[in-house]
Amino acid sequence: MTQRPHIPFFDLFGETGGFPDTVHCERIWDRARLHDWVISPHRHAEITQVFFMRQGHAEVRIDGRDATLGDGQFLLIPVHIVHGFEFQKLSEGLVLSFPAPVLAGMRPTSPGLAARLSRPVVGTASDTLVTLSDQLVAAFARPGLYRANLLVSLAQALLAEICALAPTEEAAAPGGAKMMALDRLIAEHLAEGWRAGDYAAALSITPGHLTRICHAATGLSASRYIEGKVMTEASRMLAFTQVPVAEVGYRLGFADPAYFSRRFRALRGQSPSAYRGRFVG
Repeated sequence: MTQRPHIPFFDLFGETGGFPDTVHCERIWDRARLHDWVISPHRHAEITQVFFMRQGHAEVRIDGRDATLGDGQFLLIPVHIVHGFEFQKLSEGLVLSFPAPVLAGMRPTSPGLAARLSRPVVGTASDTLVTLSDQLVAAFARPGLYRANLLVSLAQALLAEICALAPTEEAAAPGGAKMMALDRLIAEHLAEGWRAGDYAAALSITPGHLTRICHAATGLSASRYIEGKVMTEASRMLAFTQVPVAEVGYRLGFADPAYFSRRFRALRGQSPSAYRGRFVG
């Protein structure tokens, strides 16, 4: 039996040292040329990316399907989606990276918004999207007292514009219905400390079946996927509310604040207080 190739998880491509900022902006040129214009297949557990091609061309492999990215086009790559590129040399454009709490903080929420941000999208950039991209890059490069607030606001506006540009119908991914049902259950039971077995029972499937579905969709076990969702909500609360760190843990089913802090550090690479500090001021 042929084994599936290992697809690495990265924060930014080739990097595993933790996400460096509130959001991240870089030129396609800056990273692609370091790899001879070929970005090998990889995925991100906690980061959604938008590629905007100003000038040039790329052949893209997205979860086993081929696509192209040309002048004036954008590509949305959600979390867990395997993607790789072969760029035409000297291609120029932007790579915009958004950690999961930025998406989780978008309000008002709706099933349609979540669905559109969970599927890859290729399209032609609108004037609004181009303007928001330029404003985001400018804000990213400029220090300031309210830099993080501005970056989050612009990122969410840009993602909302992409949702507006996205096709209304997309083919469902394998296991998509179960994954959407799992996400709804996680949102409903965040404070109850449910484990994979509890969610499997609620979905009327075995824990092993749930893990197979999660692994096929995301490359993660059910337990790791569920913990990631819980920590994304923790990150959202730390970034966008003033709820004390211990209370964040209590609200997410952690009776022991120290254990919550240890698990948060294990997944985010820094303490809850240090993470909150990135979004303050």
